[in-house]
Amino acid sequence: MALSQPRGVFGVHSFTPYNVTTGEFYGTVKVLQSSSLNLSGELINLNGGSSKYPWAVEDGLITAELSLSFSQYDDFLIELMMGKAPTANAAEATGSVTAITNKYGTSAVDASTGIASIGVTSGDSADLKFAKYVVKVASATTVDVFASSDIDFARGTDAAYDSDLLLIESGVTISGTSGTTALADWGLEFTGGSGTVSMTTGDTATFEVRPPNSKSMDVVIGASTDNYPEFGAIIMAQARGNGELFEVDCYRLKAAGLPVGFATNEWSNAEVTCTAFYDSVRNGVFSMRHVTPV
Repeated sequence: MALSQPRGVFGVHSFTPYNVTTGEFYGTVKVLQSSSLNLSGELINLNGGSSKYPWAVEDGLITAELSLSFSQYDDFLIELMMGKAPTANAAEATGSVTAITNKYGTSAVDASTGIASIGVTSGDSADLKFAKYVVKVASATTVDVFASSDIDFARGTDAAYDSDLLLIESGVTISGTSGTTALADWGLEFTGGSGTVSMTTGDTATFEVRPPNSKSMDVVIGASTDNYPEFGAIIMAQARGNGELFEVDCYRLKAAGLPVGFATNEWSNAEVTCTAFYDSVRNGVFSMRHVTPV
């Protein structure tokens, strides 16, 4: 009888995490560079006397780790590896502007004597530009406006910075008795307080803008209540040319941390290590399956 063909594992196809309680899938990672399950075992030697070699060797602890390298940042990955599920927002055909809030001082945003609100200029949502904005009081009735980035300045009407301090508009009048002031080329409209406007020079406020979109997400990471859930995962090797399939099912995994890299003209790539541990219900840490087609 001839020897059997050696079993090989080629490439990587997907990493699919699932809920350990319900078995439901969170999603799947297809933009994978690599995935490897590493088992590191400890051997405990019995040494003594004049012998240069152990008298006996016994098994110690075994550490099981799953290393992943991938280039996608879906919501479920943020939930599993950063400890917080993002808020998935519905489509916003006319964009959105967050509520303006005081940052330094208390006079910039005031329903009576400051800025009552900020919103989208009617019919001008195409000019909304993605950024975080800072409003600084320049006088009792005027403000200067700054933007965090020019990444979206070509959207709608082209715009540009007016200074190296990231100023985009200066001397914008805030009108009392609920008067409105449009910010040309930005799709934004300030509404003044219901009374006489009287702000304190130097006070600041902030708001954020999303342009018209089909979907968006936002999340705050690092709260004391954030929780890193355990999960299971199925790792599939690439299908071989002869039809062979190879699967690893890790029953319980834990990960904490998801790097987000930024580099010139490169896709961001995350390197993550998950710890695999024992599942008492299935009496194991992981399983493997292989199929050789007929």
